[in-house]
Amino acid sequence: MTDAPPPTSAGPGSPLPARALDTTAERPWPVRLLSAKIADYIDKMSPVWIEGQVVQLNRRPGAGMAFLTLRDTDADVSLPVAMYAKVLAGQTTPLAEGAHVVVHAKPTFWKGRGSFQMQADEVRALGLGDLLARIEHLKSILAAEGLFAAERKRPLPFLPRVVGLVCGRESKAEHDVVVNARARWPEVRFEIREVAVQGTAAVPQVSAAIAELDAREDVEVIVVARGGGAVEDLLPFSNETLVRAAAACRTPLVSAIGHETDSPLLDLVADFRASTPTDAAKRIVPDVAEERLRLRQARERMQRAVRGRLDREQHGLDAIRSRPVLAEPGSMIERRSDDVEQLARHGRSAFSAALLRAGAEVDRLRAQVRALSPASVLERGYAVVQVADGSVLRDAAQVASGDALRVRLTDGEVAATVD
Repeated sequence: MTDAPPPTSAGPGSPLPARALDTTAERPWPVRLLSAKIADYIDKMSPVWIEGQVVQLNRRPGAGMAFLTLRDTDADVSLPVAMYAKVLAGQTTPLAEGAHVVVHAKPTFWKGRGSFQMQADEVRALGLGDLLARIEHLKSILAAEGLFAAERKRPLPFLPRVVGLVCGRESKAEHDVVVNARARWPEVRFEIREVAVQGTAAVPQVSAAIAELDAREDVEVIVVARGGGAVEDLLPFSNETLVRAAAACRTPLVSAIGHETDSPLLDLVADFRASTPTDAAKRIVPDVAEERLRLRQARERMQRAVRGRLDREQHGLDAIRSRPVLAEPGSMIERRSDDVEQLARHGRSAFSAALLRAGAEVDRLRAQVRALSPASVLERGYAVVQVADGSVLRDAAQVASGDALRVRLTDGEVAATVD
């Protein structure tokens, strides 16, 4: 039941405005009227199931009531919830601060003190199995969006100048990361953001710290570290808001949340997952002693390689210089000079022999030609008779009486006439 409506006038002959829009400084609503209107409006609202985390729980056995504050797991928003003690007593698992619950409640407004709260008639604690099932469902959604894809992973810088660190306040995780990293590389600098790493404040504070460090130009890698804990303590690092904030980070992100067996969703979206905060320290900076050792070993290998190459080239030069042709360069010229002289002698001998053979052949041919020459026949007293046309007379029938003849002798010729 609602209280009787308040009077609608501030005094005789002065009716109150029917709507809030019509109120003025001269014609205001009294507090009781506004409070009644708010109560009427809220009373029309239907009951609703809401989910959140219990951050405060007060039991008042004498009044038969219990009061709790229900806070959103993703944002800094909370609602007061009241319930009868018997509703709280009906829980199979005792309700405690930090529990995740769903509450069936109806909004109520107390006119006397102008306060708003939710009146609950049923409370259900979300068990670990329910929470893990929700995480698995969220995991499948984020995986389908490609937030866990390997091609999104960015390589960590080899030697970051500044490392952003998100961790708990005065936590061992902070000590493990900072001490081990500086032991490996003393010059590394840290931008540390100490935030809540469990509870309802963890999601907004960690998300804000990641965004703040990501906006800095000098921060080259960000580490989100927490030293393990119960599954319930690590739930904020599987929260969708925080995981999406990490996915939107442009700076390479290292997740060092739990131990080897822990696997919050932040591990999957991060560019690198470290098994522990100490492992994260080893991953983000190199070991200066190890790097110096490698440089020294590399320098020694290069020196050995250069010395070996110089020794091989020197041995080659020594082998070449030890050859007789380089030890006594004139000996090669002398041997070649002797060869040239010998070849010249052979050439002259061969040429002389060829000339002798050619002269003998010429003499032989000359004797043959002379033996076959008509001149030789003429020298023995023979003559050659030619008729007027110059042909040789071989038959007497070729001429007639009175024909002129020409008689050639060894020395000269005579003219004759046929009788």
